[in-house]
Amino acid sequence: MKASASTIDSYVDQLLMVLDEDIRHIQDTLLQLDELRGLVIKRDDAGLSRLLGAIRAKADCYAANESKRQSLRRDLAKAFGWDVAQTTLSRLETALPDDKRAQVADKKTELRMLTNKLKKEHLSTAMLLSECARFNNLLLKSIFDLGKTGTVTYRANGATSRQTDKTLINLHF
Repeated sequence: MKASASTIDSYVDQLLMVLDEDIRHIQDTLLQLDELRGLVIKRDDAGLSRLLGAIRAKADCYAANESKRQSLRRDLAKAFGWDVAQTTLSRLETALPDDKRAQVADKKTELRMLTNKLKKEHLSTAMLLSECARFNNLLLKSIFDLGKTGTVTYRANGATSRQTDKTLINLHF
């Protein structure tokens, strides 16, 4: 069933607003990833906690926007008589008049560019966190393996002895 042109225009206008919100969300996420890397490098636990709280606070807003986008997708599919799974921005472009087609194409291009950038930034952040975890594991392994290497310790009288247990501090005087 095809809907009227004014109904379709209304749905498309609403979709464009939702896509604008998606663009803002991706831009915010890019900034948050950059901030996350900086806070990890600085070892700023308080800053990391604040950032995590801000991310959690915005999660509900994004979920609401996602729900609105899916609802508009269903409405547009019904309006054009399409299957919901086949209702994409590319297909929508082909069915719209020139002015709306250009707006949808611009949003699609911007979203594609931002999502590609987000993939790269996400990968960079994941690699940094992976390296931090690897470094921490090596550090902890070296600390707890001290007893296995037979570390030389010095006593108060200047005599040396090998540490063969796994204690971190030798309290012999």
